[in-house]
Amino acid sequence: MTGLSNKLKFEGTGVALITPFKEDLSIDVQALRDLVNYCIDGGVDYLVALGTTAEVVTLSSSEKGLVREVIVEENKGRLPLMVGIGGNNTVQLVEELKRDELHGFDAVLSVSPYYNKPTQEGIYRHFMALAEVSQKPLLVYNVPSRTGSNMSAETVIRLAHSHPNIIGVKEASGDMEQVETLISNVPKGFMVISGDDLTALPTVLKGGSGVISVLGQGIPTIFSKMIAFGLEGAKEEAENLNSSLVLMIDLIFREGNPAGIKSVLELKGIGSSVVRLPLVEATKTLKVDIQKALTSLDKTYS
Repeated sequence: MTGLSNKLKFEGTGVALITPFKEDLSIDVQALRDLVNYCIDGGVDYLVALGTTAEVVTLSSSEKGLVREVIVEENKGRLPLMVGIGGNNTVQLVEELKRDELHGFDAVLSVSPYYNKPTQEGIYRHFMALAEVSQKPLLVYNVPSRTGSNMSAETVIRLAHSHPNIIGVKEASGDMEQVETLISNVPKGFMVISGDDLTALPTVLKGGSGVISVLGQGIPTIFSKMIAFGLEGAKEEAENLNSSLVLMIDLIFREGNPAGIKSVLELKGIGSSVVRLPLVEATKTLKVDIQKALTSLDKTYS
């Protein structure tokens, strides 16, 4: 397997798309189509299907297939696409990656094994096993707040030097020291992508490749412009935009993800704020706060 010929395909703003649900908890296909177009029209650089924000652990195999099909179909080849395929059963994932050609997708995003709490050696071997069989380039994903264990900078650097099919890391530890260690030590072309909206701009300004954002799908124009400024070295312009987004970033994660971002999108006319158990919808108080923050942003940037 070889990595993407153009690894910068995933530079800039990617968004981890939600899975919109109707009131009866079925997938709202039209809302998903609307979301794809809203993000593309808003200027994002690529789309990520079936990540954590998509409530993927609550989706059946057939529902995952439907989500993938709709996103590929609606995208119409306009933007690069990444798909989430991860878990804590290495053998099962190997079999899935062997048999699935992933038509329409350009890369796989795979989360570090959760719950098992493997050692760093276990994490390394897990991703090497996936890289050997994946028919698409692999982006490894470190999110300690969800997995219960941190994939160390040393492990990521080792992976980056070990297999050409591993093309980058989505780093969501929120630890800027770890981010800086990664950026300073990975091979040229290996992407260090923020997986944390709050540290997205700092990561870019340190030399990172961009972000896979949650908020970016709610206000794509402002968020993608901020990241673009950062990549261009326009630090003051980027930091001004970032300052205006800090409150909204706090709000969308205050009661868990994706309850907050679904409330943002509902206010934008895209789908409902319905989530599947064990998650619950944002409270009325949070929805009011989100609406106020959105109104303020609209007034500032209209």
